[in-house]
Amino acid sequence: MTHTYKIDGMTCNGCKASVEKYLSNIENITKVDVNLEKGEATIAMKQHVSTATLQQALPEKYTLSEKENKTSSPISEQFEVSEESKWQQLKPLFLILGYISVASILIHRQDWNMQEMMLDFMGLFYIVFSFFKMLDLKGFPDSFRMYDPLAKRVPIYATIYPFIETALGLLFLLRFQIEVALILTIIILGITTIGVTKTLLDKRSIRCACLGTALQLPMTEATFIENAIMLVMAVVLLIQLF
Repeated sequence: MTHTYKIDGMTCNGCKASVEKYLSNIENITKVDVNLEKGEATIAMKQHVSTATLQQALPEKYTLSEKENKTSSPISEQFEVSEESKWQQLKPLFLILGYISVASILIHRQDWNMQEMMLDFMGLFYIVFSFFKMLDLKGFPDSFRMYDPLAKRVPIYATIYPFIETALGLLFLLRFQIEVALILTIIILGITTIGVTKTLLDKRSIRCACLGTALQLPMTEATFIENAIMLVMAVVLLIQLF
């Protein structure tokens, strides 16, 4: 995959060579071509490398940003081209949430219990969503760090996040340490929701990492809603338990 970025701060061939050297040293970068006159860098990658990672590799005098029109794989394309295409891309998310909801209801169809249904919904939610994240454990952290505040500051958090989700899912499904799982859910999803909200308010068109990198989902209001549903359930259940 190849991406083209705008780079400000280059003034001479020495700057060009410097930028090429720093960017070439990043893992998964296979080739870097810098055009000094245009102030651009065309970068070939084996796997997607986030803009934030590229910027961190450069000295402060250089500012790297994505071009509005660039040659790239779908991973970096602008998502919200139209309402129709946006909803089409979100179809997998709605299907997954629908299946989880139906499964949670059917499990308790004979002995209906709202509290138990919500616990199973949350458990299945975590297990299914962590599964998709684990399909690309190398690519997920870069996408997650694009909007999660804690992942930006603590890189290891983005790496272990899929495993945290799996653990929380098992706690809910096994009905083990439910109070702890609910508190962690409120904290973890609360932090993520802050990042999602800021991204939406800034009108940034980035990929949502909720289902990992296997599915190219845009960051939209649906991401906020899915987090809000889990947060509301966690708060309600925590109140009921105490």
